[in-house]
Amino acid sequence: GFVMPTGYSFNLTGSTLYLAMASVFVAQAAETTTGWHMSLGQQITMMLTLMLSSKGVAGVPRSSLVILLAVLSSFVPSGFGPIGVAIIFGVDELMDMGRTCVNVIGNCLATVVVARWEKEFDESRAHLFGTPAEAELDLKTGEVAFADAVAQGD
Repeated sequence: GFVMPTGYSFNLTGSTLYLAMASVFVAQAAETTTGWHMSLGQQITMMLTLMLSSKGVAGVPRSSLVILLAVLSSFVPSGFGPIGVAIIFGVDELMDMGRTCVNVIGNCLATVVVARWEKEFDESRAHLFGTPAEAELDLKTGEVAFADAVAQGD
């Protein structure tokens, strides 16, 4: 009951990847249009900043654009942060779907890893997941949150 809620706050791999790729995209676009070049050291510093700041991203659509704007304003030439975010805004809805998928898969993986680490993972049940045999499992009361609803046929 502790891993999944914690993962929603701290295991935001999809958001971190998105912020890293979007910031490099804007930096390269600024280089193409102005000739300004971002050194490898600046790129690494920007990635570390984004990795730390992505831990505070809210689970609200387009909230990562605010963090992206703040970080870009610190690293790219003046005025290119808002322009870059405006360009990315057009495709952000599609990117948000992928970002959410990666975040959820990461949270599920973290839950399985912690369950195995704590020796709570039921391998036989995991193999039945998604098969017709899963519906035939005899759920004991208290074993899972929805056991009562399943037992009553709701």
